Amino acid sequence: MGQYVGAIDQGTTSSRFIVFDREGRIIACRQREHAQIYPRPGHVEHDPLEIWTNTQAVMREALESANLGPKDLLSIGITNQRETTLIWDRHTGEPLHNALVWQDTRNDRLVAEYQREGGRDRFRALTGLPLASYFSGLKLRWLLDHVEGARERAEAGDVLFGTIDTWLVWNLTGGPDGGLHITDVTNASRTQLMGLESLAWDDSMLDAFRIPQAMLPEIVSSAQVYGETKAPFAGVPIAGILGDQQAALFGQTCFNPGEAKNTYGTGCFALMNTGETPVPSTCGLVTTVAYKLDGAPAVYALEGSIAITGALVQWLRDNLGLIRDSAEVEQLAGTVEDNGGVYFVPAFSGLYAPHWCESARGLIIGLTRYANKGHIARACLEATAFQTREVLEAMETDSGIPVRELRSDGGMVANTALMQFQADILDVAVVRPQVTETTALGAAYAAGLATGYWRGQDDLVRNWGVDRRWEPAMDPAHRDRIYAAWGRAVKRSFDWDQPED
Repeated sequence: MGQYVGAIDQGTTSSRFIVFDREGRIIACRQREHAQIYPRPGHVEHDPLEIWTNTQAVMREALESANLGPKDLLSIGITNQRETTLIWDRHTGEPLHNALVWQDTRNDRLVAEYQREGGRDRFRALTGLPLASYFSGLKLRWLLDHVEGARERAEAGDVLFGTIDTWLVWNLTGGPDGGLHITDVTNASRTQLMGLESLAWDDSMLDAFRIPQAMLPEIVSSAQVYGETKAPFAGVPIAGILGDQQAALFGQTCFNPGEAKNTYGTGCFALMNTGETPVPSTCGLVTTVAYKLDGAPAVYALEGSIAITGALVQWLRDNLGLIRDSAEVEQLAGTVEDNGGVYFVPAFSGLYAPHWCESARGLIIGLTRYANKGHIARACLEATAFQTREVLEAMETDSGIPVRELRSDGGMVANTALMQFQADILDVAVVRPQVTETTALGAAYAAGLATGYWRGQDDLVRNWGVDRRWEPAMDPAHRDRIYAAWGRAVKRSFDWDQPED
């Protein structure tokens, strides 16, 4: 019997493989970045074959680094960037097009067309989601409409659709030679093609979006034994799949209604557990599946998705050259006492929750001759915290449950200045756990529960511990003043890039 559980964490910018022990501690980890492809403004793509190659490499490298082999793993879980969409040939495994990343907005005309016919929320009651360029269904529709021969081949059963979890499982279990074509309920709930309560592909949505049923994967639970790996090493059960944000919620052990987490990554994603009943949102959030353990009812969540947070720091580094390394942003922001009246709205792909404005575009406002690069860096960090407050306020309104503390994870939680400002602007405590790789940990937990490595969720709760806690310390009048200024800046970003008719 294996001593450890592994997790593939396939994210927006990189792929990782992490090995965990029974206490949730990291035994081995390896990571590789993949290319971000920008063919045109608003278009964001990944090469699926590069992601598959990198995934195999990090699995092999992580095990070798700890002198481990496949026999040392009881099971593997997978977590993934969720809405990123790809199609490939069932017989060869060749992608028909690069994957359309969740940030990609090339389907905005389709979104506008469907909104004109029935409004942004016409499918919300059924799917939990508003019409937006973000979700997979209309990305898939765009591929079927624009990739030569794709629709005809899909209708004939020769082309498969999947999000990245589906692509990896299919390849890991044999690819063209009997690979499993599956996705779990959390990823399926992000396609806008699944009924939120039925947990099945909905015929009315497939008809509305013109999606052939034959290309869709089977929907499965988040924790069950699906099959065994054939590559890059054979015989390890794959037993957990969770979309990355649901995996972080699970890794943070937010198992009770009202418990919330925020993941600070490329974007920011706040989720609140709402229990076994989906809670409809009237405040610009999405209702989504949080997780479903094998044989148990589905658990739901309210989610606020923010497109650009950590990616904004990368933009300062790569596009403006203000910093050489992402970690330098905290030092640069610390050269000034405040933002100097500068606000940065990073609507590079429109605005997601709670505004859902595809035609918003990024802006820096409040510039004077006094402003310098330190103020811009500070405004960059503060934008993350301001957007998070907008989302948590919406959660409290929709759920009727006040957020007492915010569990935080992701790469940006190492930035202590950001975490303190987050506590200040929220006026609630922000908590960083001892293991911050909660996305991968959640996938490992799901796989480990399915294979008996952990006996139940109580074992996971006992593993969770606090590394650091930030308490709010900002003057209330100042908090209100700067948050109101942020709100004015956001409104000025609206409708800058209206889709053409």
